Amino acid sequence: MNTREYFSKMKGGAKSPPGVGLTEILWSWLGAVIGIGICGYLSAQYFEPRDLTLIIGSFGASAVLVYGAIKSPLAQPRNLIGGHIISGLVGVACYQLFGQTIWMAAALGVSLAIAAMLATKTVHPPGGATALIAVIGGKKIHDLGFLYAFVPAGAGAVILLVIALLVNNLSKNRRYPEYWL
Repeated sequence: MNTREYFSKMKGGAKSPPGVGLTEILWSWLGAVIGIGICGYLSAQYFEPRDLTLIIGSFGASAVLVYGAIKSPLAQPRNLIGGHIISGLVGVACYQLFGQTIWMAAALGVSLAIAAMLATKTVHPPGGATALIAVIGGKKIHDLGFLYAFVPAGAGAVILLVIALLVNNLSKNRRYPEYWL
């Protein structure tokens, strides 16, 4: 491939997807405000007083998928739960093995999480952030060790899933999930 062909690929070739209506926006908003709100409330009231957390930054991206892009394969339950837990485990392992060199632990954590999600058919892009948070999250996150993969990563993802099941199916025009496994 020559240089011209290489750069011409960057022009893209598909049309932009269509916009969504106000009703779709409101259902997505409702799911996100309830799902993230519950994680945040439970974290503040019950988890943080016990030196735990139930909310991590990658849940913001998960909310976009499970409330706003509900038909995406990346938003399905297997991907949501599996992606967070697997990536959390990988991120913690990379921190424990390579944490003395944070940039290396971060690069290996994210890249190995991607590989593990691909290998297990659980690709969930926010999982990359879950792995990265395990590495750069600070003392409170590091002190959790492998528990991090289950609380907050797994438990918070389960809460987001339960709310997605309840809210996304209230509308006659929405259906979630597309599949479970």
